Amino acid sequence: MFKKKIYLAVFFVLGLVKMEAVAQEAPPLEVLKLNLKETLEYALENNPDSKNAKLEVMISQTTIKEETAAGLPQINGTVGLNYNPLVQVVFLPNEPPFGDPSNPSDVIPARFGVSYSGNAGVNLSQMIFDGSFFVGLRAAKTYKALTELDKVKVENDVIENVKKAYFGVLVNAERIKLSQSNLSRIDSLLEETKALNEAGFTERIEVSRIQVQRNNTFSQLKQSLTAYDISKQLLKIQLGLPKNYDIVITETLAELNPEEELMALQTMEGNNRVEMDQLLTNMELTQLDLKYNTSQYMPTIDLVANYTRSGAGDSFKTVFSSNNWFSSSLIGVSMNIPIFDGLSKSARIQRNRIQLQQLENQKFYLNQNIALEVYQAKQNLANDMEVLAVQKESMELAKEVYDISKIKYNEGVGSNLEVVEADAALIESEINYLGALYDGLISKVDLEKALGILKNGLDQ
Repeated sequence: MFKKKIYLAVFFVLGLVKMEAVAQEAPPLEVLKLNLKETLEYALENNPDSKNAKLEVMISQTTIKEETAAGLPQINGTVGLNYNPLVQVVFLPNEPPFGDPSNPSDVIPARFGVSYSGNAGVNLSQMIFDGSFFVGLRAAKTYKALTELDKVKVENDVIENVKKAYFGVLVNAERIKLSQSNLSRIDSLLEETKALNEAGFTERIEVSRIQVQRNNTFSQLKQSLTAYDISKQLLKIQLGLPKNYDIVITETLAELNPEEELMALQTMEGNNRVEMDQLLTNMELTQLDLKYNTSQYMPTIDLVANYTRSGAGDSFKTVFSSNNWFSSSLIGVSMNIPIFDGLSKSARIQRNRIQLQQLENQKFYLNQNIALEVYQAKQNLANDMEVLAVQKESMELAKEVYDISKIKYNEGVGSNLEVVEADAALIESEINYLGALYDGLISKVDLEKALGILKNGLDQ
């Protein structure tokens, strides 16, 4: 039993040494110091959704090249070598003047062909007329324009998410500062009350009352620290930041929200929303699809040409003899005339027309929805600004009440309970103020999105 305890102790010590070695091997964090503009620029370059949107634009460029290639000459080479183990036999009538009187059969078997044959050639085709080609090429370019609009939409979403995460980090940092200040204040009060209790000037219940308040304040500080860490991790994810990087924000909330900027947002009409551009581009693509299906009723004309060298031999050696190889060539024009396809083109055309009606309905709904978003965002921001002003005033009043209660308590004309209640009211007012501040920041971002100005200032 004693040896077993020794083994366990040795394993425990070795485990601690190993954990310490792993901790020492961990690479240090790289720190990025960023303001809001730099944070947004970093996110647009490194966020996975933003990078995929850029790649989608590159894919659309290859689609244009693919459509263009259909109108260029198509050239293919062919090379073949055949071996016939049993050459096909053709039967001829055994009749004069080519008959064989010595053959009692009424047919003569004749072998047409040799054991080996080969060919090599070049085929060329060039489209002369195809009504769907130019429609397809224009559709490919329109699709590229759509992917560029999709990229703008993704970037707007990234900016929105990064801004909200960025503001969350700042608000939680302010919450930590207030919690630390509150804890320091309540600790001072607790020490004073303990000293008075030990001197016999206060009852034990007053110490306990402040201790409870101190515990609550400490819990709020721990919650603020946790919320700050979570909000920072969320921001790092939105940025596409590697795990071995940390971020330090170099701005304060006051620097990001001048009152004149908030007032200007209330009167701004806004820009054209990218969602409407996306819808209009989809309508254009559907109209092009309608033209493409309609053009399928038109004939197509192609130029075809080929040049071939063919050879044969009854043995593998002779098949490559130059005397056994001959040339042939062809130049022609082919026309393909659609006659009847079971009404499949008609069905596709009918579907395109219905899709255009759907997009028209979506356009009407989107216009109404955008107007509602702008109105709602402006109302929310105005309301949040009023609430923020009220909460700021309440916080200042709560601080004044606490200071007066503390002075009265120190002078012996106020109660301990009054101080504790004033401290709790101050903490509650600070929490309400930060909550109103965060709501105002979120409403500001929502209004910028509704107005279509999220990217303003980033292209400068």
